[in-house]
This record gives sequence, structure tokens and C-alpha cells, in this order.
Amino acid sequence: MLERIFHLRQHDTTVRREVLGGAVTFMALSYILFVQPAVLSSGAMATPMDHGAVFVATCVCSALACILMGLWSNLPVALAPAMGHNFFFAFTVCGLAAMGWSWQEALAANLVAGCLFIALAATGLQEALIRGIPESLKYAIAVGIGLFIAFVGLMWGGLVVDHPASYVQLGSLKSPVALLTLFGVFVTGAMLVWGVRGAILYGILLTTIAGLIASHYGGETWGYRLVTWQGKVVSGVPDASATVGGVFGGLKTLFAENPWTAWITIIFIFLILDIFDTVGTLVGVAERAGLVRNGTIPRAKQALLSDGAGTVAGTVMGTSTITSYVESAAGISAGARTGLAPVVTGLLLAASLFFYPVVEMVGGIVAVSPESLGAIPAPAGASVECHPVIAPVLIIIGCYMLPVVTRIKWDDMTEALPAFLTIVIMQFALSISHGIAWGFISYALLKLVRGRWREIHPLVAVFAVLFVIFLIAS
Repeated sequence: MLERIFHLRQHDTTVRREVLGGAVTFMALSYILFVQPAVLSSGAMATPMDHGAVFVATCVCSALACILMGLWSNLPVALAPAMGHNFFFAFTVCGLAAMGWSWQEALAANLVAGCLFIALAATGLQEALIRGIPESLKYAIAVGIGLFIAFVGLMWGGLVVDHPASYVQLGSLKSPVALLTLFGVFVTGAMLVWGVRGAILYGILLTTIAGLIASHYGGETWGYRLVTWQGKVVSGVPDASATVGGVFGGLKTLFAENPWTAWITIIFIFLILDIFDTVGTLVGVAERAGLVRNGTIPRAKQALLSDGAGTVAGTVMGTSTITSYVESAAGISAGARTGLAPVVTGLLLAASLFFYPVVEMVGGIVAVSPESLGAIPAPAGASVECHPVIAPVLIIIGCYMLPVVTRIKWDDMTEALPAFLTIVIMQFALSISHGIAWGFISYALLKLVRGRWREIHPLVAVFAVLFVIFLIAS
């Protein structure tokens, strides 16, 4: 049956290799099971989502998308919630200090983007959209989001704290949170240097163990307890009712209670981020597996539709954009060549549903006093929410996303300055959408001033105008 479905002999592989590849891919991407609930239940959101419900949505919808990808496209590509998209969702769209939308409205915008993604994939028009966005802005968006993720990781790890004059400063390296975060960065980094498969997952587990030991033996001198151990590893599936179907309520208010420039902008950003990530990952992973034929990826349309279906299902259950994962390359390195590998990954993601106590412990909030982190000033009775086990992952993910900065044409100021503004505005305005807006606007203006207006794609021109209206109205 497996031979008939996946054509294993044709791809010169075996069931054993595919199962191993699927398991390795799961280990490489399983950090998202800890990170996604922590991000979407963050106190930085205007209305934080339920931690357990997000975990269920992440497991179920990622599993369904992986299995659909495997059975329909027969490509060794796994899917899960996209890093970067989740931070845009939580810190920009739903952020207290940013747009302040409800998570229901953000899911609704993501649902519309997912449906548009499916329509573009079905008609083949997604390539036209990709060609319309300048290369320099694509790379700048990736770099900016990577730095944004790393900055959040530094804050969650107590390595960067508030300061009244400089706004931020280095946190106290004597604080337990900072020490545990540094331990996690070092241990995970060392395993990555050694080429250990599943290094990020092992780093999370080792950091958790170190925190448990320190909490147990350090007592009050350690300053806080990292976790409350629930006495069991396996439990029933958490209640997902808090988020399931919330997107439909969001659809009622998304268009009625928000300016048209705002919802068009957010839907567009969700869409282009999904297209960039998906197409880039599919091309890279297919080339790594030796599956590209005459410059094309076999069954690419089925792969794109599987990706879009995962996003739509995710919004209905309660999680942000689900997309193809570049970590699938780890499974390919272990021998995966067919869709059997993501089916195995999907089954492992589904089985993870029963290990929620571990995820809740690892990704839980550690509330500490600002004084212990070295923050100035420190209001009496205030506390800071930290995630010292998750923070190292975010810092390392930021490192992963930075290398494409070398592909920006820094010797052409009409390309370099828009890319630079995209990157820095994301950091200093703490807003991914504003960074993208400044990039589009400056790109169109500089090309126009230089007399190179033919290089401005109509899509860029249209959205540059929309972004101007969006910035004025926001």
C-alpha cells in the first residue's frame, strides 16, 4: 500500500528511511510546540489567547497539513506555524503597544489571506505576486523579522531590560533568568556547531532540566521557581473550545470596526509573508532532495494548496499561519524523499497532544521583579514576564534569518535605503507592518526621484499609496 501511494522504489528510498526522515523533521521543528502557545498567549497582546487551546490548534492543524502534503503532493515537506508570522500576529496586529486588535480579528484577517493564497495557488498567480515585490525588500523583511524575534528573545530572557534614559540596557547577568537564558543559548549553539540533529529541541529540554535543578536546590536564594511540576508528563488533551470558531466572530468586526486601509494592509502582509516563506521553502527543500525537474517542482500546485489549507484550518481552530518548514531539510538529510516522511511527522505532531503538561511547564511564564533583572526604574510590586527556556530559541531563530542580508544590493541606494528602513523601523517602532510600509513607500519614491520609475511594479506603487494612507490614519 505504501509503495502504491508514495512510489518508494521510484524515489530510491525505503519505508525505514522515510520514517526516520519524518522523525528527524519532527525533532527539528518540534520547538514550535513550545514557542507558539507562549507567543500567542503573551501578555503583550491586547487580548491574549488561551495557552492550551493554541497548543491543540498547533498540533492538530500542523498534523493535518503535514498528512495532506504527504498524501497529495508526495513531497518530503512538513508544515507548522511560521516563525515571524506568529510575532507579527501577536506583537503588531494584536499588540497592546501597536494596533491592539483582538485575536479574533487577527485570525479573521489571516483567514482571508489564507483563502487568497489558495486562490492564487489554484490559478498560478502567486508567481506574479512574488515577481512584483523587489528582491531587496523581500530580504529586508526576512532580516527585520529575524532581528525582531531575537529582540523579543533577549527581553524574555532578561538580557535586555528597560531604562528611563536609553530606553533599553543590558540586564543583570547575575539574575537567574539571564543565567538560564545564557545557558540555553550556549548549549543549543554548541549542539548546532556539532551538527546535532534536533539541536533546538534538545536545547529546550536541557535548559528545562537545568532550570528544574536550580529551582529545586536554589530555593529562595535562586529567587524564583522556574516551573510548577504537575507530577505527570502525559495527560488528556487540553480544552480547545476557547479559540475554536473565534475567527467567525472576528469576521463580523474586522471590516466593520477597523479602517479599510488597516485591514487591507494586514491581509496583504499576511499573504505576502506566507507566499515568500512557502515558495522559498519548497524550492530550497525540493532542490536539496533532488526533486526539481527541468526547473520545476513536481506537484507544486498540490503542495501550495496543502499549505493554504493548513492556514485556513489553523485560523478556524485558533493558531497563526501554517506554512512549509525549512526544517524539512533535516529529514531529507536523513534520507526522506517522499510524502511518507511528512505523514510520519504529522502523526508525531498529533501524538504530542497528550504531552501538554511538558509544554505548559517549559513555555510557562516566569514572573520576576524588575530589580532582579537590573531594570531601571523598578515600580514597587511590579513584575516582569519572562520565558527563560523559550528565549534562547528565539535568539537562535533570529540568527538563522539574518544571512540573507548579504543579498541586498547595498551599492544601489534606491535598493539599500528602503531595505535599511524596513529593517530598522521594525525594531525601533516594534512594528513589522510599519517597517514594511516604510520600505514600500521609500522604494517607490527613490525610484521615482532617480527617474527609474519603470522599475516600480504596479503592485508596489498601489501599496505604497495605501501604506501612506495607512500611516497617516494610524
